[in-house]
Amino acid sequence: MLEFIVSKEQPPLTAKNFLRYHAGVSLTLWRKIKSQGQLLINGNLFPGNKLVYPGDILTITLGDSNCSITPVDLSIDICYEDDYLLVINKPAGMLVHPTTKEMNNTLANAVMHYYQVNNIRCGFHPVHRLDRNTSGLVLIAKTPYIQHMLSHDHIKKIRRIYYALVAGILPAPSGIIEAPIGRHPESIIERIVTPEGKNAITHYQVCKTIGQVSLVQLELETGRTHQIRVHLAYIGHPLLGDDLYGDTTKLLNRQALHAAKLLFNHPITHEFLEINSTFPNDMHNLIKMLKTK
Repeated sequence: MLEFIVSKEQPPLTAKNFLRYHAGVSLTLWRKIKSQGQLLINGNLFPGNKLVYPGDILTITLGDSNCSITPVDLSIDICYEDDYLLVINKPAGMLVHPTTKEMNNTLANAVMHYYQVNNIRCGFHPVHRLDRNTSGLVLIAKTPYIQHMLSHDHIKKIRRIYYALVAGILPAPSGIIEAPIGRHPESIIERIVTPEGKNAITHYQVCKTIGQVSLVQLELETGRTHQIRVHLAYIGHPLLGDDLYGDTTKLLNRQALHAAKLLFNHPITHEFLEINSTFPNDMHNLIKMLKTK
């Protein structure tokens, strides 16, 4: 449930227009409110074409569309939680959301079980996703409205910082990889750099080199599928363990990529949040092993 108070300076206008143009509600979300939710004005149910006035309180409730996700008792590592947001440190090997082939062992199942046992009436609304074999921080909104606020341009961007172990020594200590990414014409999974793809920008900075391996910090300016993996392979430095994009699983049985940090302004309290996650054991142990060679 979310509440909005019409300011004293606001001239009378319809509830729909107030929410659309003064509360950041998109047309798509407005349609969801009409079809799945409820709009109250000062505690009374009214249609969206009713005029609202200074001091009026608008309350939105919106039903969740993912009640079909089965709660499953799986361990989760919670890095942050409040009434609106949940941040989970996802292990490598776990899908974020169920698929037709894997319905019960995903992060969504685990979160819904956590909600169930703690009597939290919320849904699973990931603001972004990670590949199955990428570890690290996943930001989850507890309501569709919060998910919408964090997924659109009128809210300041969420900064996502990753660390990766990549093959070879990069040509410069820092740089920007800007190359459009699209689907491989012969694969439903693999992505490639192609002029027909969507704009994709990755910032990188080399933290250290260990022999012929580089530990790299990366920040996404865009969020394309497999973006970091594709971009690093494109410049000739694939992630260790990423056999889809040019490396082998000899040193690590998954791509050496960890989502380590989220930085953003809270959509409701406007507090600046910085949430961190340390390296998982497999990457930490690989770094130690490489140092001893």
